[in-house]
Amino acid sequence: MSKLRIKIYWFISWCGKPYFYYHQAKYKKIVAKKGKKERLKVAFFAFQDSIWKYDSLYKKLENHPKFDPVIVVIPYVTYGHESMLAEMNKTTKALANKGYKVIKSYNENTKKFMSVKKEIDPDLIFFTTPFRLTSPEYQISNYLDRLTAYVPYGFMTIKMEEDQYNQMFHNLAWRCYYETPIHKEMAKNVSHIKAKNVVVTGYPLVDTYLNTSYKPKEVWKNLDTRVKRIIWAPHHTLKANISMSSYSNFLTYSEFFFELIEKLNYKIQVAFKPHPILKLKLYKHPEWGKERTDKYYLRWATTPNCQLEEGDYDDLFLTSDALIHDSISFISEYCLTGKPMLFTVSDNKVTELFNTFGSKAFQLSYMAYNEVDIVQFVKNVVLNGNDSRKNERLTFVNDILKPPNNQTAVNNIINDLIENIWQKSNNFC
Repeated sequence: MSKLRIKIYWFISWCGKPYFYYHQAKYKKIVAKKGKKERLKVAFFAFQDSIWKYDSLYKKLENHPKFDPVIVVIPYVTYGHESMLAEMNKTTKALANKGYKVIKSYNENTKKFMSVKKEIDPDLIFFTTPFRLTSPEYQISNYLDRLTAYVPYGFMTIKMEEDQYNQMFHNLAWRCYYETPIHKEMAKNVSHIKAKNVVVTGYPLVDTYLNTSYKPKEVWKNLDTRVKRIIWAPHHTLKANISMSSYSNFLTYSEFFFELIEKLNYKIQVAFKPHPILKLKLYKHPEWGKERTDKYYLRWATTPNCQLEEGDYDDLFLTSDALIHDSISFISEYCLTGKPMLFTVSDNKVTELFNTFGSKAFQLSYMAYNEVDIVQFVKNVVLNGNDSRKNERLTFVNDILKPPNNQTAVNNIINDLIENIWQKSNNFC
């Protein structure tokens, strides 16, 4: 991105309230134009299959007469060209294997990126993240003549309200479909446009987890149901910096779970589900590097009663018995399974990280401050079934996580699209 474009971006971000309101008003004309069409082309921008949360929405739109969806795999440019290509190929393959219509935006033969406007010409674009982790061609500022929408890639749980609700992206998007009324209220408190473009629909991931007819795939290597299935999901924040607190315990417990499996005489199996960025950070870590990291990940994939999970995790969650983690989004997502979870605490100040919603979810976890606490959780809660917090988690799901209007989150989103595009409602913001 040029220096001039960067300056313009930050000027609009910090000083552009009138511009944001002006652009929201412009959507009336855009909606009126799109509403004349019988069917809209919808593009989903995806750059990592592990944070792809649009499965249920894509499937519903694919079978709807008003929409023609396609997934465009866009570049994740933060960690260089080689990592970008690997991630794009991995994501393209994973989504294509689900039977979706997928287009990779980068041609490795010509070494050129596609023009989405020219080659697809979408009417509506769903973004995966508000952060500028991709090329300028695939950022919202390049699509201000289209309808743009956003569903968060996870439940927003920490005190980063400005980043989560008040970037230029949030103020320019036509629709932000948020998880709960709590999240909309947090957005109203910081948003330049007071969250006028926010609609509370519930989180689409909830639809899958609460769908009693959904049959998850068997993803565990050891099919013996007597062997308890535990997920270890460490975060990527290996050390604190100015903008991000450290809550990852990976370096502390990197060897522990191998030992725990042996110590419990193989009564448990553990799936290593690292944050997708963890590997890239370990590559650059002075004590790890690429060779050690790759060997470590391979060890998880090949050791008895162990497995490596780097992609979609819905079926993994639904077929598991417990979660051990330090992930800020999983504290709420895993509640949907009804299973117990243990949060490994790196610092007592971790409780100060969470926002209003996150604090409620965090209190539903068991806590571990050391290896002894983890062993006690596995023995007492997982193996012996003494889950004293189960009812609290169920109440949290029923009272807070369930989508509104007695509808699924996906139906709430589609109903909003139909109402505001084709029924020509005046509620454009």
